[in-house]
Amino acid sequence: MEKESTMPGVVPKIPQPREHKAQVAIWADLDAFQAEAIINAGSLEEVRSLLADQFKLSDDESNSSSAVLLDLYYYTIQFALDHGFNKEQLSAFFSIVKKTHEVCSETPFGNLEQTYNYFKELVLCHAVKRPPWSINLFSPDQVHQITDYVLNTYFRHYKLYKYVFTPMVRLDLSISYAGMPETPVPSEAGDENVDQQMEEQKDEQPATQDEQPMEEPPQEETPAQKELRKLITSQLNEEISRLRLSLDEQIQLNDEVLQKKLASVDGVGGTKSGRGSSKGKKK
Repeated sequence: MEKESTMPGVVPKIPQPREHKAQVAIWADLDAFQAEAIINAGSLEEVRSLLADQFKLSDDESNSSSAVLLDLYYYTIQFALDHGFNKEQLSAFFSIVKKTHEVCSETPFGNLEQTYNYFKELVLCHAVKRPPWSINLFSPDQVHQITDYVLNTYFRHYKLYKYVFTPMVRLDLSISYAGMPETPVPSEAGDENVDQQMEEQKDEQPATQDEQPMEEPPQEETPAQKELRKLITSQLNEEISRLRLSLDEQIQLNDEVLQKKLASVDGVGGTKSGRGSSKGKKK
């Protein structure tokens, strides 16, 4: 799947990864009436239909992006319903997942760390009573459940979401030499008139081959030009190798950071369960 929104001759401004400030998000995306309608829905299929109508994702059968986004929203609501969240908790949890996804997909560059930090701050905004900056909406157990769920679903498939919802970045490299005219950018109108221009050129040519002027043989490059070409080629190869190595290191680093965070969460859960079992034995 390749998505490119560029036009010939236009250089789009690609947003860079940046930090976001988390805020209380209750009723931000689902108001009280919508949250109540979801809780009182007769089936999960009805919930899916309500989400598709609310966020204009009814084209999920023909649009892969809409289908992936609708699945993300649907399973988020299903998790909230399975854990008995009330209207306020359901609305806040849905906005936490939605806003986390928006930060992930705002740039095609790697922003895993920024997205994860923003998610943690969003959860804290709804777990600590410190008005007006945060509210005590989720209990510590619910915070652990939410964190565990988002880590094992969204962040474990972070690169897939990045691939689906961000445009492909393609580098077009052009080189200009001093004293040489620039190559004009081809236009759509010029492509349509190629055949007509070729016919006109044929008509302007002399009828006999003897009257045609002889073409000048191509001039060989001077030693200075050969040396310049060799130098430019060497510099470009070194730069491409450096960029490729830097990209591989960044991807590996992001993978290691995510795996460590996932392992730490699993370790916390295991430690809590171990303490509980030990207490049971003492009793």
